[in-house]
Amino acid sequence: MKHEKISIKWKIFLYLLAFVGILLVLLWLIQIYYLDTLYKKIRTNETEVFTSEIIGVLESDSANIEEQIDALAAQKNMIVYVADTEGNVIYSAEYIPNSRLDSMPKELLLRFYEQAKANGGSAKVEFEGGISKAFMDAAHDSMEADMPAGEESPMQTDIPAGEENPMEADVPAGFLQNHGQERAESVIYANVVEIGGEDCILLVNAQLTPVDATVNTLRVELVWITVVMIILSLVIALLISRQVSKSLIRINASAKEMAGGDLTVRFEGKDYREVAELSDTLNMTARELEKNERLRRELIANVSHDLRTPLTMIIAYAEVMRDLPGENTPENVQVVIDEAERLTNLVNDMLDISKLQAGVLEKHASVYNLTESIESVFERYNKLKEQEGYTINFSYDRKVMVEADEDKIFQVIYNLVNNAINYTGEDRQVWIRQRVKDDGYVRIEVTDSGEGIEPEVLPYVWDRYYKVDKTHKRAVMGTGLGLSIVKNILELHSARYGVDSEPGKGSTFWFELKMDQP
Repeated sequence: MKHEKISIKWKIFLYLLAFVGILLVLLWLIQIYYLDTLYKKIRTNETEVFTSEIIGVLESDSANIEEQIDALAAQKNMIVYVADTEGNVIYSAEYIPNSRLDSMPKELLLRFYEQAKANGGSAKVEFEGGISKAFMDAAHDSMEADMPAGEESPMQTDIPAGEENPMEADVPAGFLQNHGQERAESVIYANVVEIGGEDCILLVNAQLTPVDATVNTLRVELVWITVVMIILSLVIALLISRQVSKSLIRINASAKEMAGGDLTVRFEGKDYREVAELSDTLNMTARELEKNERLRRELIANVSHDLRTPLTMIIAYAEVMRDLPGENTPENVQVVIDEAERLTNLVNDMLDISKLQAGVLEKHASVYNLTESIESVFERYNKLKEQEGYTINFSYDRKVMVEADEDKIFQVIYNLVNNAINYTGEDRQVWIRQRVKDDGYVRIEVTDSGEGIEPEVLPYVWDRYYKVDKTHKRAVMGTGLGLSIVKNILELHSARYGVDSEPGKGSTFWFELKMDQP
């Protein structure tokens, strides 16, 4: 069953919408649901830093301490109250409406003083709306201390529903935090400071809950922001997905043309780096496929020629010997045998290439004398030297031993000599040189005096049936597949190899094997 896959255009579209959705959820969570928690944490940290700044001002020798305290309190929207242990106000700056610490009873002030002193010089009291529990506890303690023995504190009296708590009634208005905004939360930091050599109490009061108007304003703003962001995200997502997918759609169309057999197609996609790289890769693939297709057609044509020629000669000579009396001569029989051998060699070479490229042909390495193996190659060319006048020269400095597959390296040398014979010049000279290198390798060079090879086509001479002049001619020796076999055998041995050639000055094919050190 064929599964339908979502296109990249819609996938990008959905990803962008999901991203916008996550942003909106975070905005709503942070700005609305967790606003109070974040605000309280930030405000508490600010109050702690502010308290440290006020303590620094009080402990300084500045002449305008009161102005500095007033400016800091106004800037941070807080209350600063400094008094001595007798309850006398030293400094006071109030910037929270309806919260007057300066009307605090002496008993409560001393309660804060004792609590801060017992806590190492500082204490923190939080309000959860209305009168602070710490205030009430302090007032209760101070009133209970002044009560005659046996009388019950107003704080312990059961208050009937609807009646006013007498304790709260006796507390001055200054005790109330944000009177008229009883649900607001705040915090008081109490610190013991030394002024003029005497201990004093510093109270810093800050509101912890953002006002309802702020929350409502943020909620309305977020509604509009949500609507605008959804609309914009839809438009932007459509534009981006269409722009990104446009090049890919074009590349996909070109790829379908190439799959249909049009190897001349070119891929155009330069919008983005990845798309441009994909286009370049596909263009290179198309060029390689086109080149392989061209080589395949040439291979078929050349192989057909090399197969047809010996078959035609075998049939022709066989018919002559059958139909004409006296033509059944040893010479004619030898022609038939030679062409049959050429045909057999061609088939064997093609099978060898297939095995080598498939990796099924194994290497059977042994230590042997490479120099003597090269000399034995020349025995195959005795007839050619006698009848055609070819000269094969071999020079070496000393005999060397190598560890390799002797039969396959023999075939390499034989094929290289065949190639040199087929392409050497009119002097019919071929040179083979063996040189021992300082790095422990022996280098074998086979040189001809032919027309040479252009630099731009040197990498292709190792391909099967590749022809430099593109005109197929019947080889003097070999089958035309020799260099391809050489390449695969040398790569099987991990040997170095190459070709040096200059137009008009012949070519030198070489390879290097590691010597066996005794």
